[in-house]
Amino acid sequence: MRTYHCLPLFIWTYMFYAVDAIPLQDKANSGLPSKRMMSLTKDDGKMLHRTKRGWMWNQFFLLEEYTGTDTQYVGKLHTDQDKGDGNLKYILTGDGAGSVFIIDENTGDIHAAKKLDREEKSLYILRAKAIDRKTGRQVEPESEFIIKIHDINDNEPKFTKDLYTASVPEMSGVGTSVIQVTATDADDANYGNSAKVVYSILQGQPYFSVDPESGIIKTALPDMSRENREKYQVVIQAKDMGGQMGGLSGTTTVHITLTDVNNNPPRFPQSTYQFNSPESVPLGTHLGRIKANDPDVGENAEMEYSIAEGDGADMFDVITDKNTQEGIITVKQNLDFESKMLYTLRVDASNTHPDPRFRHLGPFKDTAVVKISVEDVDEPPVFSKVSYLIEVDEDVKEGSIIGQVTAYDPDATNNFIQYSVDRHTDMDRIFSIHPENGSIFTLKPLDRESSSWHNITIIATEINNSKQSSHIPVFIRILDINDHAPEFAMYYETFVCENAKPGQLIQTVSVMDKDDPPRGHKFFFEPVPEFPLNPNFTIVDNKDNTAGIMTRKDGYSRHKMSTYLLPILIFDNDYPIQSSTGTLTIRVCACDQQGNMQSCSAQALVLSAGLSTGALVAILLCVLILLVLVVLFAALKRQRKKEPLIISKDDVRDNIVTYNDEGGGEEDTQAFDIGTLRNPESREDSKLRRDVMPETIFQIRRTVPLWENIDVQDFIHRRLKENDSDPSAPPYDSLATYAYEGNDSIADSLSSLESLTADCNQDYDYLSDWGPRFKKLADMYGGDESDRE
Repeated sequence: MRTYHCLPLFIWTYMFYAVDAIPLQDKANSGLPSKRMMSLTKDDGKMLHRTKRGWMWNQFFLLEEYTGTDTQYVGKLHTDQDKGDGNLKYILTGDGAGSVFIIDENTGDIHAAKKLDREEKSLYILRAKAIDRKTGRQVEPESEFIIKIHDINDNEPKFTKDLYTASVPEMSGVGTSVIQVTATDADDANYGNSAKVVYSILQGQPYFSVDPESGIIKTALPDMSRENREKYQVVIQAKDMGGQMGGLSGTTTVHITLTDVNNNPPRFPQSTYQFNSPESVPLGTHLGRIKANDPDVGENAEMEYSIAEGDGADMFDVITDKNTQEGIITVKQNLDFESKMLYTLRVDASNTHPDPRFRHLGPFKDTAVVKISVEDVDEPPVFSKVSYLIEVDEDVKEGSIIGQVTAYDPDATNNFIQYSVDRHTDMDRIFSIHPENGSIFTLKPLDRESSSWHNITIIATEINNSKQSSHIPVFIRILDINDHAPEFAMYYETFVCENAKPGQLIQTVSVMDKDDPPRGHKFFFEPVPEFPLNPNFTIVDNKDNTAGIMTRKDGYSRHKMSTYLLPILIFDNDYPIQSSTGTLTIRVCACDQQGNMQSCSAQALVLSAGLSTGALVAILLCVLILLVLVVLFAALKRQRKKEPLIISKDDVRDNIVTYNDEGGGEEDTQAFDIGTLRNPESREDSKLRRDVMPETIFQIRRTVPLWENIDVQDFIHRRLKENDSDPSAPPYDSLATYAYEGNDSIADSLSSLESLTADCNQDYDYLSDWGPRFKKLADMYGGDESDRE
């Protein structure tokens, strides 16, 4: 097979050479000659002879971005088996076969149908074979070849970012690295200089520079100051072809910000500040603000204010406002116009974060003078103390002076002071004060046991200006005086067993005292002087403010003496000594062998029977509940007696009333008489109700006879009125049985059963006037006698 290459002359040396190719299959076709030839020729007569195969190629080359009007010619496939008679068919398969690359199946010419882009695909692998049209068999084994796309410089460099942002500290030295920019070129870096990029700076000089190979941007000027200029815009260019003329280029923008360093000390805009303050301002009041300017920002501009020296360093203070970086002058001590009217301070402002690299620029602080003038105001009176504590005995007499308070006017006028007690703190008016000298005295007796402390407030007011007043608390402590005698701490229920032996302890008593001596309580117990020796009991002082009661004889009899009274003398050891007599009631009780009480007098007998007060109350409650249950049961049983007598539906009788009125036909409106509904005789007879058992026989109430033929509506209304006023009528719906059928009808009977017994013949001619319904009767009874026969 031969392949003809028609390529431009300037790449001819790259296109024509022959290399052995390894076929994709090694099967030999027995129908083909054993000797084959393959040549890649243009117009020369060179032939490459080879045994077994007539194919020979390895790769072809094409230029990308072909702009010609015709399709780009790749090469020609030809086999020595092709005799030119059109029996062979060339087929191309693989990458882009049929779409990108097309082959003339008769001649074997290969063309590129599209413009190729190496950046999209730089290599195509295809397979070629020749087929006999008649037999459909391959005349040559299928072989593979490669088409490579040669690069041209058709892509400009592109930066990884359209916009870069960087920062560098101000005052940096020359050559300080700022940021590195990177541009890439899609062209083939292994073929020529199409992808070799060189960086240059288009905008930003003379402040910055860029390394042409690495793209690192560096500072180009020393000591650039942020305070002069903070932001810079730098434009960087990347150009391929090594930066030579004709190369493609791309640009990017870099925003560079100079960051702040602490290279500027604070400076006061003025050297002296003046403030005024009334002498009455409270402590901590803000008198004014001062501020030093620092062109730095952030923590580099943070400063701290302090008082360096001055005659008011102990009277005033300065604090730093962290938000505004201002110094606030505050009052540290109370001001007094009469003592000093003018203060002078020296206030320093210094950076809190100095940078050691810039110490050579000078001290990073500044000083200003602050003058404060004190203004005179009318001040309220001032007490000599913050508070007063007065101690007084509780037995002090009324009107006695217990203490004194003093106040003065701090102003130069030195007005007179008047004192008074704030009655909101002394509602009982126990104390009072002398309005001129401030002496406090009592108005009522004091009692420590009722109230041991009194807290009152004294008011001092200027006489010439009542609005100027001051308050001071006075704490009055009431000291204890031994004015209460000791007494039993509780009521003791003491008993002694009848079988008690001498020397047995039957009770331990303790006492209490309302007084509060400073050395604590100490009580003593003795028999009363009138009965120094008691034959029945002995009082033993335990020396611990308690006393024990001991039996003195063998056995006691409650029949002879059921209760003993033992007086005990109790006294304390404070001055003056207070004493009292407490009487202990001792009952004689019957006890078991272990000394447990069983009965004491008559009350004890009841208790021994097991019937305590609680048990008796429980028994009474039970009896009361039983009585209530009996009453309820009787009431329910009585209610059941009122049930109706007729309780079975079988006992309900028919309520059909027969009036024996046969009447006329439908057209007869005169035959029926309403009088048949009335039964005067029955109405006058008082009959009792049969549905309810009668309880009381009421007196029969006679009503006015209704003999006259009155209107039905009036008749019903009268009957309703009678029933409404009848006390025996039930107020509920009930079933009434009417067994009375009524008297004979006044219209008499129309029956002919008794007509033969009549004394005379009756005249039935009137039947003819009754209408067609009675025509039959008129014919039967209304004819002549001969007709009836």
